Amino acid sequence: MQIEVDWSANVHERFPELAICIGVITGIYVQTENEQLRRLTREIYEDVRAKQRVETLKDNPTVRAHRDFYWKLDIDPTKTRPSGEALLRRVLNGNVLPSISAVVDAYNLASMQTMIPISGFDKDLLKPPFCIRFARNEVFTGIGMDKPMIFTEKMLVLTDEKQVLCVYPYRDSDCTKISMQTQNAVIIGYGAPRIRPEQLRGAVERTLKYVEHVSGGKIENVKLF
Repeated sequence: MQIEVDWSANVHERFPELAICIGVITGIYVQTENEQLRRLTREIYEDVRAKQRVETLKDNPTVRAHRDFYWKLDIDPTKTRPSGEALLRRVLNGNVLPSISAVVDAYNLASMQTMIPISGFDKDLLKPPFCIRFARNEVFTGIGMDKPMIFTEKMLVLTDEKQVLCVYPYRDSDCTKISMQTQNAVIIGYGAPRIRPEQLRGAVERTLKYVEHVSGGKIENVKLF
């Protein structure tokens, strides 16, 4: 897959620091769970519980950057939390993450650990190039939604040539999600102003390594935009 991302002029003008990172992994085998995932989950739970405290999480620079970005998009981050923060809060409060599949669980673990919002898509359902723009009068059904939502013009979205893939950076499309039939995946890490490019790239590289660890496959490339 030739990865290209177009930024609409008004998005680039309003958020000149904004960046995303995209990686591709091919030849994966999606399972419900396996021993590699169980071990990885235990290790990462121990790591985040040793390093983070829920009481001070809102002051973490990565969490703060995404929260401030949410406010600029007219999203209240105390009600709709950035995905990495939401996952981390769940584990710090003594709960466990929902189990979906080994691949999805692996990228959720990476998102929780890095506090960077991460998406995973079935590569074979995508039609690049991608575009980041403000929403139009469009209808979108995200993962887990009972009914479609209608966008407002203040919403930021990631699209390909066919459809909206994600409400940036917190809800992915149900149509292009990773399933048990997925063989090739695209992993996307979403930046925010004040998130350093190397931090964003590191989160995606970590995610791909976790996916490779639990599902096999070959990491093809990682690119910042």
